[in-house]
Amino acid sequence: MPDAEALAAIDIATLVPHQGAMCLWQRVVAVDATTVTVATASHRGLDNPLRSDGRLRGLHLCEYGAQAMAVHGGLLAQMSGASVRKGFLVALRGVTLHVARIDDLPGELIGHAELLVQGEDSHQYAFRIECAGELIAEGRAAVMLQG
Repeated sequence: MPDAEALAAIDIATLVPHQGAMCLWQRVVAVDATTVTVATASHRGLDNPLRSDGRLRGLHLCEYGAQAMAVHGGLLAQMSGASVRKGFLVALRGVTLHVARIDDLPGELIGHAELLVQGEDSHQYAFRIECAGELIAEGRAAVMLQG
């Protein structure tokens, strides 16, 4: 487990395929071999590229979950000395959204991703996202790795 200084130095943009405002998570809170916890306030940003009609819908929490998984997968690769591989979301299962929109939520979003199955070219994760201590989304996803 990296210490607080090492966690603060993690550049999330090097771990996810999206850049700029589309890189949704802002910091890594904790990481180990099977889980990652990330945090952000990007859901409140007027420049969030997922916004439409001035709103950010609960459905977009699936992208937040997918990016939390990418952060974990990228960190696992870095820790093992391998290169970070881009992944493609191929399936969502058991997704439950507990909010209709997220742009009006106060405070940070806290994302958790847990590695369930790790293959050579694919990963399966469970994710959950909270705000102010309340669960706002949860589900499972499968990712195919490129390269």
